[in-house]
Amino acid sequence: MRLVVARCAARYTGRLSAHLPLATRLLVVKADGSVLLHSDGGSYKPLNWMSPPCTLAVQEPDDDSAARGVRVVWCVQHAKSDDRLEIELHEILHDSAHELGVDPGLVKDGVEAHLQVLLAEQIELLGAGHLLVRREYPTAIGPVDILARDASGGTVAVEIKRRGDIDGVEQLTRYLELLNRDPHLTPVRGVFAAQEIKPQARVLALDRGIACMVLDYDAMRGVDDVGSRLF
Repeated sequence: MRLVVARCAARYTGRLSAHLPLATRLLVVKADGSVLLHSDGGSYKPLNWMSPPCTLAVQEPDDDSAARGVRVVWCVQHAKSDDRLEIELHEILHDSAHELGVDPGLVKDGVEAHLQVLLAEQIELLGAGHLLVRREYPTAIGPVDILARDASGGTVAVEIKRRGDIDGVEQLTRYLELLNRDPHLTPVRGVFAAQEIKPQARVLALDRGIACMVLDYDAMRGVDDVGSRLF
């Protein structure tokens, strides 16, 4: 990644036209070819940018531009359209390059995998007498998040989502149809568990005989002391 702090002006042409008057800004050139212009405000969003695929060419200014104080011109041309970003650099205050390597990506706290581990460890949250059979119980159409036995020995299939919507209910329905063909498991009842369950998903689940369970992630981690709440 290349970071340049410079007094610059910019002009964008193509599907729309826009310009940035002369000011001090941060220019970011990423390894994927994207070029972004940032001010020292306005939160995370750049003032202007060019997304890949695009090419960056560095050119000398013409006589008129040089007379206005332009030292160098960046011409960023999109590869699949006429969009073009021209940046006139008047004064470069900082110029550095850094190798960031491959980013592992954002890992959200409380995603399905974390919830699955916690619920497996606290299987009694499903009800007294429940026992864990296994996590990621394999089926021909994919693994069931949790398979358990209730106090009476009945099989329970649990589908876990961070946000529970209709697609999650449909997924659990398919698992239940398949599991109930197994004479060693049937009858299998379903539990749709999520941190938040949308009203439409709840209606569909209950209509199909699937129980709904809201998971309190903080309480399951022991971060939130439910007994100390005022409300």
